[in-house]
Amino acid sequence: MAVAFDSHDRTPVVRALSEFDRNSGNALERLIFNHRLAVVVICAVVTVVLAVVGAMKLQLNASFESMLPQSQPYIQNYLESRKELRGLGNVLRVVVASPSGDIFDPAYQETLKKISDELILTPGVDRAWVKSLWTPSVRWTEVTEEGFQGGPVMPDSYDGSPQATGELKLNIARSGIVGRFVGNDFKSSMIFVPLLDKDPATGAAIDYRALSRNLEENIRLRFERAAGSGGPEIRIHIIGFAKLVGDLIDGVSQVMAYFAIAALIAILVIFFYTRCLRSTALVVACSVIAVVWQMGLIAALGFELDPFSILVPFLIFAIGVSHGAQKMNGIVQDIGRGTHRLVAARFTFRRLFLAGMTALVADAVGFAVLMVIDIPVIQALALAASIGVAVLIFTNLILLPVLLSYTGVSARAAERSLVAESGAADGTGAGLWRWLERFTERRWAIGAIAVSAVLTVAGFVVSLELKIGDLEPGAPELRADSRYNRDNAYITANYSLSSDQFAVIVRTAAEGCLKYETLVEADRLAWQLQQLPGVQTTVFLGDAVRQITAGSYEGNPKWLTLARNQDVLNYGAQQASVNNPDLFNNDCSVMPVIAYLTDHRAETLDAIVATAAQFAEAHSTPERQFLLAAGSAGIEAATNIVVREANRTMLLYVYAAVVVLCFVTFRSWRAVVVAVVPLAVTSILCEALMVVLGIGVKVGTLPVIALGVGIGVDYALYLLSIQLAQQRTGASLAQAHRSALQFTGKVVALVGVTLAAGVVTWIWSPIKFQADMGILLTFMFVWNMAGALILIPALSHFLLKDAASARRFAAAPALGLAAR
Repeated sequence: MAVAFDSHDRTPVVRALSEFDRNSGNALERLIFNHRLAVVVICAVVTVVLAVVGAMKLQLNASFESMLPQSQPYIQNYLESRKELRGLGNVLRVVVASPSGDIFDPAYQETLKKISDELILTPGVDRAWVKSLWTPSVRWTEVTEEGFQGGPVMPDSYDGSPQATGELKLNIARSGIVGRFVGNDFKSSMIFVPLLDKDPATGAAIDYRALSRNLEENIRLRFERAAGSGGPEIRIHIIGFAKLVGDLIDGVSQVMAYFAIAALIAILVIFFYTRCLRSTALVVACSVIAVVWQMGLIAALGFELDPFSILVPFLIFAIGVSHGAQKMNGIVQDIGRGTHRLVAARFTFRRLFLAGMTALVADAVGFAVLMVIDIPVIQALALAASIGVAVLIFTNLILLPVLLSYTGVSARAAERSLVAESGAADGTGAGLWRWLERFTERRWAIGAIAVSAVLTVAGFVVSLELKIGDLEPGAPELRADSRYNRDNAYITANYSLSSDQFAVIVRTAAEGCLKYETLVEADRLAWQLQQLPGVQTTVFLGDAVRQITAGSYEGNPKWLTLARNQDVLNYGAQQASVNNPDLFNNDCSVMPVIAYLTDHRAETLDAIVATAAQFAEAHSTPERQFLLAAGSAGIEAATNIVVREANRTMLLYVYAAVVVLCFVTFRSWRAVVVAVVPLAVTSILCEALMVVLGIGVKVGTLPVIALGVGIGVDYALYLLSIQLAQQRTGASLAQAHRSALQFTGKVVALVGVTLAAGVVTWIWSPIKFQADMGILLTFMFVWNMAGALILIPALSHFLLKDAASARRFAAAPALGLAAR
């Protein structure tokens, strides 16, 4: 067979199909390209089926439990006692404010009553435990000459008259609820709304999107009114996990707009590079097909998307564009030299399939290692992403070359490729590639490595200050000026007790929490927690028992203590259960010691966890156990512990897997070092950037660095595969690197810039954790690209320079030019 060879990499130029042996290549290539129509038909059918399944079944929702690290001991303690700990889990706090008046206005009280009734009837609400001024569970107690008297804070005969209003004022004063259910300035009151895990009517998980919209439409829009609109001015503030998730889900429509912008940028850049509409369309289409397959498979397996995994489809699209652009570039170059489009597709498949396969496996590993983090929302993200990477093997490594073998590329694109390869490109582009080639020289290599070393050391020093958890008050997932965070700021400013509760669970035998010894030990714990700077106050059964004991003795302050007499304690607990039934469970075997915190920042939680854990270890006995933790702050503290432990473990697993994959691919520790070092530099610098920007490591940001490693290794695999293959044929390092830049390097730069330009638009997202991820992903895309183009040739100068060492890679099938 008489064929020409191009001087670039000894690839045969086959101008006619009659000159090509269709039975050449490995078995997989023959199976795919000798049955191209079947491949296209099968992929089309699968796409239609999964699109229908995804459209019909896929839902966007979230779960309170999915945010909990299930195997963490503190969370297990909470889950075992959650039925006895009403109000210390998933709750809403709805504050009804009258900025221009006060809560004693009869019109305000009428509005408050309607809102309270509406909330009680809202699906998903634990109705029996809702508390407001209008529920009988909010009570007052006083000591009289005849003993204790008490009743609901809201008088049974309240009719808005001056007499009834005066009685309400008196009841509020003697109930001690100012700062808890009534604002310190008497301009607002709070409705406390515990939520169920499942809808009792259907048994399905609570739909937080529907719940949030219900709160907006039936509460906020219906009852809020401006001053002078026929009644007192009313402002409604709502906080809680369910509302936060609802706001995040509502923001997804805007998030999708940013995804569309990123996709448009990718399309424009690729088209500008190729000037070929058909190949650009196919690259984008195959990446979109991958997302369709991913969504359909997720729905078919019964999973849901949540606000934290909504970023995954874009990552799959981005990875697909990256691999698709490499395949497209190879085919364009071969067609530009004169090779038939089918043969060009097969040659590109031979050169890049195994390298692409290895890169995708590395991507999958980067996602899959997230499964070791025992937080269901992260595990769901890992599963969704792993499925997406798996389908890319079919859509972008197989389907795309097959489709391009039918369509080929435009004559204009082929001509541009040939001109670029022959060195007739414009001076700017040629100058850039010549400049990159210089890093194969010793002087430039030493400079690049030295600069990288200095940046790495400086970044490592800064990264030591990286914090775990939230670094700001409110909900860091949203902007500081979001409605939710403004509501949170109002409640924090006007109420003495915050929504950040940290509870230590005291577990005893039945009736054990009434024992003097138990109450005294709990009192000691409460006192220790009160000494911490971030604690506002503490509340537990002993506080109520003290008040009742003193009240039983005419309010004498010397009896404001825990009596040793068990009958006195029993009486105090009995009275306390009337006004505060959530201070212990029915048989008094579970009693929380609740600390109200000023915020939920990492430093505050670390301090209270250390104190509580030390006390629990020293004071727990077989008769009574002090177990951490419950409450919103307790759950977040447990999550921070898991994130802290998983952060390094996850990176260790990712790098171990990448090292193994690179070793299997290149069969040399030298090549592994060349491939992995740029990734490590980027990881360290990314952590330093998080410190500089005040971004903590938490559920929303934990996956980013691991994903950056998995995606970043793609660049190294593509560049090294061509470079080492060229060195095996006898080319010098400079020549081999020049060929790698020509064949894959330009696309590495193209994809890096494209993806960075796409995700940088996320900075303007209303969802702050998406903006944070946009910053970090932009940084990692750019630095992984720069590291691959600069550090790989620099490191190769010292580790992979001589042709003899490169020939050691001959056994590595992933580099398989010999497969031609």
